[in-house]
Amino acid sequence: MNKIKILWADDEINLLKPHIMFLEQKGYDVTTINSGNEALDLLKDNYYDILFLDENMPGMSGIETLNAIKITTPNIPVVMITKSEEESIMEEAIGSKIVDYLIKPVNPNQILLCLKKNVENKRIITEKTTQGYQQDFRSISMQINDSMNFNEWIDIYRKLIFWELKLEQSQNEGMEEVIRMQKNEANNLFCKFYEKSYENWLISKDENKPILSHTLVKEKVIPLLDNSEGPLFFILIDNLRYDQWKVIEPIISEYYRVVSDDIYGSILPSTTQFARNALFSGLMPAEIEKKYPKYWMNEGDEGTKNQYESELLGEQLRRFGKKTKYSYNKILNLNSGKKLLENLNNLYSNDFNVIVYNFVDMLSHARTDMDVIRELAENESAYRSITTSWFEHSPLFEIIKQLANHKMNIIITTDHGSVKVTIPSRLLGDKDISTNLRYKQGKALQFDKKDVYEIRDPAKIYLPRINVSTSYVFAKETKYFVYPNNYNYYANFYKNTFQHGGISMEEVLIPFIYLSAK
Repeated sequence: MNKIKILWADDEINLLKPHIMFLEQKGYDVTTINSGNEALDLLKDNYYDILFLDENMPGMSGIETLNAIKITTPNIPVVMITKSEEESIMEEAIGSKIVDYLIKPVNPNQILLCLKKNVENKRIITEKTTQGYQQDFRSISMQINDSMNFNEWIDIYRKLIFWELKLEQSQNEGMEEVIRMQKNEANNLFCKFYEKSYENWLISKDENKPILSHTLVKEKVIPLLDNSEGPLFFILIDNLRYDQWKVIEPIISEYYRVVSDDIYGSILPSTTQFARNALFSGLMPAEIEKKYPKYWMNEGDEGTKNQYESELLGEQLRRFGKKTKYSYNKILNLNSGKKLLENLNNLYSNDFNVIVYNFVDMLSHARTDMDVIRELAENESAYRSITTSWFEHSPLFEIIKQLANHKMNIIITTDHGSVKVTIPSRLLGDKDISTNLRYKQGKALQFDKKDVYEIRDPAKIYLPRINVSTSYVFAKETKYFVYPNNYNYYANFYKNTFQHGGISMEEVLIPFIYLSAK
């Protein structure tokens, strides 16, 4: 590895000889000079990893040198060293974007720590992150292969997301591949667990069974609503995965304190039509169809499948005896987001305000259909990055900041996540088969049994039956359904896109976050 090159400008550089020798013994390459002008001259034709700059030099001062360097060599890290403890000098230096500020007399270990923090930090982070994951790898593998309950799977998923994000920052491609393989192994076993347990969860009276879409409002939202001292805002960002929440969390944390960071389970199919209607109604889809037939639309029916969410929420609140004054706003585009922001004050007189924000779902589908988006979000890391970029510049973020200014508590959640599909699975059905790539409902379905969770009797999992021979199949892990006609074209077209509707940790283990304003 090449030596780290240091440029040190100080008019009393000879007095710092012991420090120079210490750094050279540690393997650093140190160039010493006596003035700001010399620093500027050397930086024109030479590369240095970091500059130590004395603030009080004759001729061109440290601050003047710093300002000139930021024009000619803006990317070099600069550490200001000074005898002065005047606050104005510190603020001027910090305002000029120095990376560190040291007060004389400095000792060699201070300098060493400064170098490790500002030059070697990426290497150190990579090494320590790799070591940490390697130590946790075995315990995660053992836990994955043990018989686990729902909460233990949540714990595994949290760990995998934690290490995935840490290793992504360290840019260790080898270890990133290892975490992907371990995540795939976990998904394989998680799908078997979900398939084995799902029907029982829907009929069980056990108080410890998982919270799913249709029980979320009863179990999590109403208790918060009952204890809320002011208006409660419920923000549902469609298709928001837990890893996407973790990358926008630092942005929100400037304004909000995370009171609880929970994960609940999406019902099947893990799509907006089924999971979100179940969430707002407090009922499974077949129960909605039976109890509120005018609010339920099946696959072949014309019209939007989620146009009655507000009415279903009102019915659920009334069933639980809540005379709650509530509002419901669905944001489908930038203009409607801006309009809601302008009229946000009108919602403060309500007890409960629901905001459904569809952007992440639009991004997921746009990534499938638009070449530009496909390039911008070609992998998991890029998908998270584009979500973060959108959020930082969205009306939703402005809404959240305004709510924080008014000390409003908020919930951030979703109805389902999405998974990057990589393995095509052949499927054949009649002309009325549903179009989703991760689940199918229809008659006479033909498929590879190992790729799916099959439900021949939809009533077992409270799903509508279009006709007497309707069945459902749900793709597992990262598989996606492709018809035999023109198979290779569609298999390639949809490969590596983000889809939802089936069973994977990314689709069904989803965030429920409660935040209080700082």
